Amino acid sequence: MDEKIVIQQKPPKSPAAAGILSALIPGVGNMYNGLVNKGLLQLVIFGGLFVIFLQGCMTGSALTIVFMALMMAGFWFYQIIDSVNSAKAINEGAAGQKPQEAAGTAALPPAVTAGSVFWGIILIVIGVLAILANFDVINWDDLWRFSPVLFIVLGAWLVFRSAPKKNGREEK
Repeated sequence: MDEKIVIQQKPPKSPAAAGILSALIPGVGNMYNGLVNKGLLQLVIFGGLFVIFLQGCMTGSALTIVFMALMMAGFWFYQIIDSVNSAKAINEGAAGQKPQEAAGTAALPPAVTAGSVFWGIILIVIGVLAILANFDVINWDDLWRFSPVLFIVLGAWLVFRSAPKKNGREEK
């Protein structure tokens, strides 16, 4: 009588529970998944958006209030979907599958390689300009007049990047 009883294990994380927890309090679904840092970051971001929304309600225009409400709603939905997907990925990993194989999707394209500093430089420039505008060193209205330059630089960079490379390398 050496009969073996097979007990199926429950998945380690419930995507439904992660989604419900995230819907109730932003970030808690990822904390449930064991991704505490990610959950705390989502909670802080949502809290920051909420504070900015409240300040906009007191002092801002209707357009500012609507924009901030849309930002909060978008982030709220994003973090719910993210926590559900994280729970599914954790379950697939516990089952010994790669998340892509379990979903039946094709392999994702390779990530952008490090080395491109373009977007980093753009963000630094925007941040410096915002700080200068906050301290009244420059005026936003004057700065806004030069905003088309950003589109020119971005377009030139995209054209330059898509141009075929010479020097013995193959064209893409």
